[in-house]
Amino acid sequence: MTKILTAGDHFVLNSLLQEALVRHAPTAVEVSELTLPWPVEPFHPVGEVDEASGTEDELIEALQGVQVCLTQMAPLTERVLHECPDLRLFAITRGGPVNANIPAATQHGVAVTSAPGRNATATAEHTVALLLAAVRQVPQRNSELLAGEWRSDYYRYQDVGPEIRGATVGLVGYGAIGSRVAGILNGFGARILVFDPFLQPGALPESAHQAGSLEELLAAADIVTLHARLTAATTGLIGARELAAMRPGSILINAARGALVDYDALCDALEAGHLFAAGLDVYPAEPLPAASRLRTIRSVVMTPHLAGASKPTAHKAADIGASEVGRFLRGEALQHCSNPRRLPPGCPSPPPARHALDPNR
Repeated sequence: MTKILTAGDHFVLNSLLQEALVRHAPTAVEVSELTLPWPVEPFHPVGEVDEASGTEDELIEALQGVQVCLTQMAPLTERVLHECPDLRLFAITRGGPVNANIPAATQHGVAVTSAPGRNATATAEHTVALLLAAVRQVPQRNSELLAGEWRSDYYRYQDVGPEIRGATVGLVGYGAIGSRVAGILNGFGARILVFDPFLQPGALPESAHQAGSLEELLAAADIVTLHARLTAATTGLIGARELAAMRPGSILINAARGALVDYDALCDALEAGHLFAAGLDVYPAEPLPAASRLRTIRSVVMTPHLAGASKPTAHKAADIGASEVGRFLRGEALQHCSNPRRLPPGCPSPPPARHALDPNR
């Protein structure tokens, strides 16, 4: 009988993982569980992997004699792989396998899968929430009212922002998240402009238009929202030059990855009044440092990397991960296998590399 460890946490619960396994596992399995402390305790590097929860020691103990691990945050390190020789599948229920050492897993014959798109709807909705909050400065006005202030002077022309209807919203990236944001904003009556150099012909609806370059999009957009995957090519995608190319009084939204933006340059642009506002959910260093300049700028709306936080995201994550376990147990090709060329049995040839602006992560 195949032994499976569900290493859930306080978001993707063990109960959700095990319910999903009941739906997808084709045969009887023996299931044990380990509860990791995320997000009550922030994720952190473990061994050589990033954004993990728990310790190598507790995972090694829980994986003895186990062939399959279904988890969101457990650390798959070289040490874990060395100490757990029975492991054959490590199914990660997040958008990308950042908490797994893929080369080491491949060397040890362990397939690693992920769950791309699990939080696409939640992140798209949160992006629009940040956009609306930044345009109307809702958190700032709420804080002032709670403090006893009534600031009707914000009706001054220079202090008000645009409306969404009729505004040009520039989407940098048009994958699972960007396309959903476009659909929502189309309902507001926004003009949608997209920059994505890997966009397939005919992929855009008639309500959206394609920009020929990032510079073209930045110059035309009243609001710019980022939906790019973080790679070497996209790190620092929006720097001082790009911010200067944006329209005076425009707004930047980033719920993708913090390192896409030069935040010092963004602070400069906001303090100088070149940009009207920004809405941010991600940062180069997380948690946001106490001394960050962003904390001092009143036109910034911020949330602590919560864009994907929804109950449906947790359910989708468990379901996608458990479906991969089911495929593995049936000997079928895995849909979201992350291993490169040297693959263990049951893992298909790797898919084509996702392009730099794919937001699935």
